[in-house]
Amino acid sequence: MSKLPGSTGISLLGDKSLEFYRDPITFCERRIEKHGSRIFQARLLNKSTSFVCSVQGMKELLCDKSSVFLKDPTDIMTYMYGDNIVTTNGEEASLLRLSLMNLFTGKCLASSSDYISSVCERSLKDLSSSAEPQAVYSIFKRLGSELVLGLFLNVKAEENPEAFEEITQLCTLHWHGIISAPVNVRIPMWSSGFSTALEAKDKLMELIKEKLELEQEGFVGTLRALPLPDASCASQHLLLFISALIPKALASLLTSFTLALCGPDQEEVRARARQEPAYLDQVLLEVQRLWPPFIGGRRIASQDSTLGGYHVAKGSAAMYVSHAIHRDPQVFHQPEEFRPERWSGRNAGQEGLLCSLGNGPRNCIGVQLNHVFLKAACGYLLQHYDWSLSPSDQTLQYKWLPVSRPEDPLMVLFSPLRDQTSRQPQDTTQITHTHTCTHTQDEARKNTND
Repeated sequence: MSKLPGSTGISLLGDKSLEFYRDPITFCERRIEKHGSRIFQARLLNKSTSFVCSVQGMKELLCDKSSVFLKDPTDIMTYMYGDNIVTTNGEEASLLRLSLMNLFTGKCLASSSDYISSVCERSLKDLSSSAEPQAVYSIFKRLGSELVLGLFLNVKAEENPEAFEEITQLCTLHWHGIISAPVNVRIPMWSSGFSTALEAKDKLMELIKEKLELEQEGFVGTLRALPLPDASCASQHLLLFISALIPKALASLLTSFTLALCGPDQEEVRARARQEPAYLDQVLLEVQRLWPPFIGGRRIASQDSTLGGYHVAKGSAAMYVSHAIHRDPQVFHQPEEFRPERWSGRNAGQEGLLCSLGNGPRNCIGVQLNHVFLKAACGYLLQHYDWSLSPSDQTLQYKWLPVSRPEDPLMVLFSPLRDQTSRQPQDTTQITHTHTCTHTQDEARKNTND
């Protein structure tokens, strides 16, 4: 058993949280190079933390030793959402997962497909009508909100626009408060942003409880009928499911997909994607590999253990960094290149090595639903449009927190697909992503701020 490379320094003075949150990618890359190891230690949130940047380390942390490395009970998510499938540990989390899983698979998932398709069509059908470039992140964020509120709360934008706008605004205030507060603050009410989030949460909970009392059908009615541990559990989970977190994650992936397929150089790729559903699956895997929506996740060691052969002390933290894990050269050949074909070649059948939405027994229960969202939206784009950057000389620099996306608004010009008679329904794409781009459009920036 070896000592972890790196140093955690002394309390407070040795903390590297600011450096990490400013640029988590450079933070990890520098230390991987310095220590010659994809697992190292530093002080994060004033706690000794093991940073896991390898596929093998991630599998140990999230799969093999998931009963040892637990969710942090002081995490800000617990304050904001209460006990739920994400924040709870142990047997309670497993029971919640069993109860809720049916809502996101099988017949329940299949029954949502028509609604998802109709929302994608309504939200994306006019992208080329103005002949002006579009700030795609804000468009996709709106699409995500419509999908989430319609499916989980039965609030449909076209039927009840006032309620939709009110709840969307409250979810945004709630989200802003979460990301404004440090994750390890025990009593964060002194933060003005967090106080605003709590006020938004109270209003959302009132609306959610009213829905639970009145709605007999759909997701709300089914959730209420589940054998959940207490009366507050259903409302806490609905709050989690309608959170702005989900629309922003979807917008992140759709934006990366759109950028990767931009321009005449990708015309053949788009054409193949329209015809081959299996290839679109590979493209979407590669988008998630290179541009995961979330930077990673944090766990606390409940006992002394090891990761990658290194000792990890009880009470210390472990942070898995999805961006670095997905670029582990031991697993992914030429890891910086966009190669959808890798998923039918040397990485065939290895989808389980990704952690863009978690991994192991605590991975996101909405993985399949997320895939349906992506396939419907990407399929609609492919079947109806060609697109390119406008202006063409944009350079894109990504930001990675709170969700990954271009630092400045990505402006894309959509044009109707020339030959729509040869289109097949939905599915596949290839991409090549330009890693850099910087372009500022004040009005678009205003609409895409987190």
